[in-house]
Amino acid sequence: MSTPIILAHGALGVWDEVIFLGIAAIFFIMMGISWVKSRNTQPDLGERELPTNGSKEADSANRFPME
Repeated sequence: MSTPIILAHGALGVWDEVIFLGIAAIFFIMMGISWVKSRNTQPDLGERELPTNGSKEADSANRFPME
């Protein structure tokens, strides 16, 4: 009696299932760690200063005048 194939099938037989479930477990562990870290981190909600027409950033080489 052979083991039924549930998730993965290929030339590795049962090891396909082990590899697939291992990768899925690693993914869910990483997502859980990311979620816990994001829940414990306070976002930086400080207002950023926008460049005005008279500032140096407004006249930089990265900006082009609109025609």
